[in-house]
Amino acid sequence: MLKSIVTPPDSVILNFIMKLWLPVLLCFISVTSFAQDKEVSGIVFDKESKGRIAKVSVRNVTNGKAVYNTFKGEFKISAGIGDVLTFTKPDHYADTIQIKNFSPLAVYMRPSAIQLQQVTIRDTMLNPQKRLLQTKSEYNKVYGSISTNDFLVASPGAGVGLGIDALYNAFSRSGRNAEHLRGVIDRDYKQNVIDYRFNKTYVASVTKLIDPQLTDFMLKYRPGYYQVTTFNEYEFIYSIRANLKRYLRNPRSFDLPALPIMPPPAK
Repeated sequence: MLKSIVTPPDSVILNFIMKLWLPVLLCFISVTSFAQDKEVSGIVFDKESKGRIAKVSVRNVTNGKAVYNTFKGEFKISAGIGDVLTFTKPDHYADTIQIKNFSPLAVYMRPSAIQLQQVTIRDTMLNPQKRLLQTKSEYNKVYGSISTNDFLVASPGAGVGLGIDALYNAFSRSGRNAEHLRGVIDRDYKQNVIDYRFNKTYVASVTKLIDPQLTDFMLKYRPGYYQVTTFNEYEFIYSIRANLKRYLRNPRSFDLPALPIMPPPAK
């Protein structure tokens, strides 16, 4: 006589499966959670200057988390193996890195604009303003009472009258000479301002030219007083480099024509 096979109820089978797979499931969840909470660190550098750069946005495209690096260029962000990080900064090209391990990263971002290196000029000549003051003190008579140009002067209790100094300055030979000398001193001052900023040390550091090409370039592309006094550092260096391109394309431009050879006088 065959014995009937007793089948356990479904609840017993379900409990058995739960007891068997629950530890495995918990272990998988904990491993996944650990992998997600892992931090990746690193430093962001400028590719040209090799210096650290700050205010870089670091974004994990995989999990959506984002941070800014510190003023020291350092960053830490939650990431796992295979995650993709993007690095963005307004004046640099964006960069993308895929995480392969948890070693610290060194990220080099290429600048999108011209990076102007700081140029320190040390020169023994006096500041143009100091030179002007020194010149004025040497020619104090030119800048004293004889230099006044006011024809009408006001005297307390006497009203308005003619300025004797102004009349003398306008009609006397010494007054006209003083006016001419002041014009010469003013022109010299403006040229000193140009020389002070547009000097050989500075121009050589920007153009990398050496003599005789350096002197030739400076003579042909000497800036004006307005440009020297109104251009900021970026604009001034940009203008020098633009002129350098023109000079290198045609170094003979602006050359003075050769003097004609005159035949000797007939005897």
